[in-house]
Amino acid sequence: MNHRPVPIRIACDCKTVFLPMFDPDFLLDTPFARRLYHETASDLPLIDYHTHLDPCEILADRRFQNATELWLEADHYKWRLMRANGVPEELVTGDAAPREKFRALAGTLRRAYGHPVHHWCHMELQRVFGIAEWLDERNADRIYDRIEEALASDPSHSARGFLRRFRTEAVCTTDDPADPLDTHVACAREVADIAIYPTFRPDNALRLDAPDLFNAWVVRLAETSGVEIGDQLDTLAAALDSRHEAFHKAGCRLSDHGLPVAPAVRSDDAAAARAFASARQGASPEAGEQAAFADWLLRLTAAMNHRRGWTTQLHLGPVRNPNSRIFAIKGPDAGTDTMSDAVQSGALLAFLEKLSAADILPRIIAYNLNPNDNTALCAALQSFQDGSEPGKLQFGAAWWFNDHLAGMRAHYETLAAQGLSGRFVGMLTDSRSLVSGVRHELFRRLICSIVGRDVEAGLMPGGEEAACHVANICYHNARHYLGLPCHQGGGG
Repeated sequence: MNHRPVPIRIACDCKTVFLPMFDPDFLLDTPFARRLYHETASDLPLIDYHTHLDPCEILADRRFQNATELWLEADHYKWRLMRANGVPEELVTGDAAPREKFRALAGTLRRAYGHPVHHWCHMELQRVFGIAEWLDERNADRIYDRIEEALASDPSHSARGFLRRFRTEAVCTTDDPADPLDTHVACAREVADIAIYPTFRPDNALRLDAPDLFNAWVVRLAETSGVEIGDQLDTLAAALDSRHEAFHKAGCRLSDHGLPVAPAVRSDDAAAARAFASARQGASPEAGEQAAFADWLLRLTAAMNHRRGWTTQLHLGPVRNPNSRIFAIKGPDAGTDTMSDAVQSGALLAFLEKLSAADILPRIIAYNLNPNDNTALCAALQSFQDGSEPGKLQFGAAWWFNDHLAGMRAHYETLAAQGLSGRFVGMLTDSRSLVSGVRHELFRRLICSIVGRDVEAGLMPGGEEAACHVANICYHNARHYLGLPCHQGGGG
């Protein structure tokens, strides 16, 4: 079978050319888009304010042995595609040799044209390793060897080196309130040029449906916080507030919450208290009481965030671990999660109203997983903008199943139509990969393409105004909005 690229005829001179792989003007389809990217966006620093990177790897400045360690060790996006390509689990997350796993990935990418993983992998090959080839099973061994040699010989091919390659200024990891913060303290001391901050993510507090797991987490939280936790809600609240303060001292300015749907029940602290007491006694509370507890926890965190000037991130719509067989093999985050079809806007409106009425509405970034809800969710957020600060409530970047070219474009166009695109805090990687900075490049190129077309269509001014619009979305808005310590007191 012939897999050479299809020749493209150029009408003006009838020459046959092949489009190069991710050339300097990739996605930049107008002259002004090319100017915007090359003169404004390309050299801006990167603030990756939501990731799943391991701070221990950054502190240790980990060096990877081969491409499989770098690409497949923790990347459930790739695992999901490989299973769809008929790859057995041994070659996905099992004990097969690293080279064999890489060959299986290469053969999968050959069938993944149009998928964001295909774009990301090839951009990483080119930007990090200088390999401008389409990877498949026929050249997999040669490319595996080139990457292995580069990882061994180039001092910049390390955890911190990869972050520096993408001009990373700050990274926010994802951390449980019960986690000690020793690694982040050490990063602040030893990693001078990249700010590494924790993010407060109390999702394990919602595992009342599994009392054994929940109570093990409560024990860890009590040990870390130094607060004795009984079966009364106020003791849990005190422990969480103690950890919230500790996170703040470590530079944290964001909480994060993964929720199938925003809590919409009428606030019922008595039911929340019953749920907590039941779980502490080893019994799973009934569903309504669990929902009341989730509402209590989200309001508590919002109040702490409001008091300390943090941002609340709501990741809305995931269905976790629907495949019990894969869960039994690999556990959570194994590549089987999917999107809910629950309608989000009504529940979000009810939740925002509770926070607003109690005067504890913090800055909020809400990320939507099901694209069918984009317009309604974005519009709901605008209903609670209160004039206290620009862009206080954000329609978060295209996330997970939407983090592809069409999804990012649809997100921006929805935000532009329903809110203020010029206040958008921009892209994040949501990644476990240290070489995923290419996702910011892909986003920046797409934004320059959209703005370039709008300028040339007469829909917005060009020149410095368009350049400022792009620079704000790609960097400056996040810098000012998030209030990370490395930027406090900084210039404009």
